[in-house]
Amino acid sequence: MATTADQVMAPALVPTTNGQQSKLSVGPILQPNGTTLNSESNPKKKKEQKQHQSESIVKAPSLKLNEMSNLKTKLGSVPSAKETRVYKIVLTGGPCGGKTTGQSRLCTFFENLGWKVFRVPETATVLLSGGVKFSDLTEDEDPLTPSTFVHKELPFAAPEHSMIDLTASCPRCLANAASKPYVNEAYKFQENLIRTMVQIENTYFELGNSSTRNCLIICDRGVMDASAYIRKDKWEEMMASNQWNPVEMRDNRYNQILHLVSAANGAEDFYSTEDHACRSEGVELARELDYKSAAAWVGHPYFDVIDNSTNFETKMNRMIESVCQKLGIDTRDRLQATSRKLKFLVKGLPPDSVFPAFQDFDVEHRYLLSGGPNVQARLRKRGQNGHWSYIHTQRRPDVNNRERIEVKTQLTHRDYINLLAQKDEAHFTIYKTRRCFLINNQYFQLDIYKEPCHPRCKNLILLETYSSLSGDALQKCMPTFLNIVKEVTGDPEYSMFNLSLREDWKTCRSTAHAPKKGDTKGVAPNPTVLNGH
Repeated sequence: MATTADQVMAPALVPTTNGQQSKLSVGPILQPNGTTLNSESNPKKKKEQKQHQSESIVKAPSLKLNEMSNLKTKLGSVPSAKETRVYKIVLTGGPCGGKTTGQSRLCTFFENLGWKVFRVPETATVLLSGGVKFSDLTEDEDPLTPSTFVHKELPFAAPEHSMIDLTASCPRCLANAASKPYVNEAYKFQENLIRTMVQIENTYFELGNSSTRNCLIICDRGVMDASAYIRKDKWEEMMASNQWNPVEMRDNRYNQILHLVSAANGAEDFYSTEDHACRSEGVELARELDYKSAAAWVGHPYFDVIDNSTNFETKMNRMIESVCQKLGIDTRDRLQATSRKLKFLVKGLPPDSVFPAFQDFDVEHRYLLSGGPNVQARLRKRGQNGHWSYIHTQRRPDVNNRERIEVKTQLTHRDYINLLAQKDEAHFTIYKTRRCFLINNQYFQLDIYKEPCHPRCKNLILLETYSSLSGDALQKCMPTFLNIVKEVTGDPEYSMFNLSLREDWKTCRSTAHAPKKGDTKGVAPNPTVLNGH
């Protein structure tokens, strides 16, 4: 039986051949043979229907036997012209980060490609514009004034709010009120705000699933953003009471998260509070809010931080490029290629206390039998506290044999179990603890290999990130509390495919290839991810 969280957070979904999820619909007016109820009045049709049903009963046991092979065909097949994609992204970030402009740019770019684009409005703004006032939700205390707000409501220095904010109540003030003890109205309103957000998003998700065109759905913030402004114990209480869990709310609900860093962090000269009724934060507060907003999404498998290391126009192009990379859309010279995957060898694991806020996940990788010498297929099981997500990944060369293309498909638990029968016994199962954290506006994943494993993986720790930086600029962003031995980007010795082999990868024919001649030293060609998540 579905739990409350299952009913609220996600409708029944199944993977499609394009790597997306689609709604599982059952048409009550259709009979098993595909005819409508009107066939009942036709004796010939009725006879054919009974014959078909009898054949179905006889053939039914064979369906289970063929289920696995059908799934394999589905995952490895090329999508037909009629199949469509639905790609769900969240635009988040601190004040004055470019979210409004980013929505417009993404909308224009993808509509020009022939996509249908839906823009989900920010739920807090929708509800608060209906007359909710801050003072109405804090009747146990005196209403706030500009003078009493300073240093009182936030644990750090905050500027005085304008009278507009005190009248309409900005989302950050309301969320902060929900963190205060014994303010049940504010807490309940924040809880209902999240429920409303989920329902609004689900409405757009269903519209996307029924679209006859490829569809991009842009969410102005997502459900995890609320945790940035609520005290941790209050957030956990809210999660528990609603039977929500972060794997569903953060990892499985959205395909990609784009954090647009506030201009207050790296582009201070361009930070402004003008022309925005609900923005009055000073630079220091804006930086704090920006960090909290990013920390709320730490742990999502496809989380991209778009910082202010370039001018604003290039920042917008980098944002669009990031989405196109995940979708496998070739932008050619329309956008500047910037980000690349980097991998580093780390010696020893420091105590947890030296890390910034982080999320730990249990991860298992299993390689599958593949259809060719240059094709790799694997399953990934990733989760926290007994809640799991499942991904099928296939890596193969592109048509020109120049780049490795990655096709990722989200699976149900049932599909995952079926595919386990195709496990390649030439490989060990890889067990890891994956630690995700954000520092210096850079998102990192620290993979800590665990036993049982091949001796070559014992005590192995690898750090991964995506960055457009290099040289000294990259060094300044690296976590100084880690003992980084060297960069191993593109080194076949540290390829997970080779690390999992039972034989010596240097003598085994089925090994991952080293970078081709002419590649930048230490940098592997970028894989193209056709479908994030």
